[in-house]
Amino acid sequence: MSKFIIRKAHLEDMDFFLSHAKNEGWNPGFHDAIPFYTTDPHGFFIGQLDEKAIGCISTVAYNTNYGFLGFYIVIPQYRKQGWGIQLWNHGMHYLGQRSIGLDGVIAQQENYKKSNFKLYYRNIRFEGSISNSNSSSLIDLDQIPFDTLMNYDVPIFGIPRPNFLRHWINMPNAHALGKMDKNRLLGYGVIRSCIKGYKIGPLFADHFEVAKELYHGLCATVHQGPVYLDIPEINEPAMLLAKTEKLQKVFETARMYTSPPPPQDLKKIFGVTSFELG
Repeated sequence: MSKFIIRKAHLEDMDFFLSHAKNEGWNPGFHDAIPFYTTDPHGFFIGQLDEKAIGCISTVAYNTNYGFLGFYIVIPQYRKQGWGIQLWNHGMHYLGQRSIGLDGVIAQQENYKKSNFKLYYRNIRFEGSISNSNSSSLIDLDQIPFDTLMNYDVPIFGIPRPNFLRHWINMPNAHALGKMDKNRLLGYGVIRSCIKGYKIGPLFADHFEVAKELYHGLCATVHQGPVYLDIPEINEPAMLLAKTEKLQKVFETARMYTSPPPPQDLKKIFGVTSFELG
C-alpha cells in the first residue's frame, strides 16, 4: 500500500515549490525562496507519496490573527486521488482560527467557498513593455531607514512583515525604490527578475502620480522583457495606471478570505506584493 505523509518543508525544498509554480505558469521570481520561507518557516509543507514529493502548500502565519495560503499544487499525474485535499486540510489546520487569505484562480472559486472562503475582489495581472522614462527624484530604499519603510507598509498591507520586507527589498536581481517628500515616504515599489520578464510588487503609493513615477522608475532599472503588475480591480486609480501605460490583461485571481482580514488601505495598493503571500 502506498504511504502518503505531509512534512514541514525546509528551505532547500523551496526549489520544489518554485519549479512547480513555474510549471503551472505562475511565473515566480528567481530569488523568491528566502523572502517567502523566512516569513514563516513553519508554514510550508510537502506531500510525499512513497518518499517522492508530489505536492505542496504554503500557509504562512503572519501573526496570531492572519495568514495567507498559496503554492497549493499537486503534480498533475497525482491529482484527483485525494492527496491534494489532505495537503489543504493540513495547511488549514496549521492556520487554525486566523483570518486566511488566498488568491485563487477563478475556476476554483466554488471549491474555495466550500471551505468558507468569501470573494472580496479580483486581482488582475497586467503585462506591458519596459518603460524608457526615469525619475531622478526617486531614491533606493536602502537609503531610507527601515522603520520608515515599516511605518508606511503596515497600514497598507494590514500587519507588520519585517522578516519578509528585509529580504524582499534586498534580494538579488531586484531593485527597490521609494519616493520621499522631505522626511515622509509617499510610496515605494520593488521590481524583480522572474522566469519570464519582471514583476513589480509591491507598488504602494499615496496617489496616482507617485505610483506612475515609481512604475516608470522601476522599469528604468531593468532592460528588455515584459513587465507584470498585479492590480486590485477595486482600486480605480490603479486600473487607470494600467490603462495609461497601455498594459494588457493576461490573468486574474479571486482574492478571498475566510473572515475579514486586517484593515488594508486598498486605495494605496497599485500593485500586489505577490499572489503567494498576499
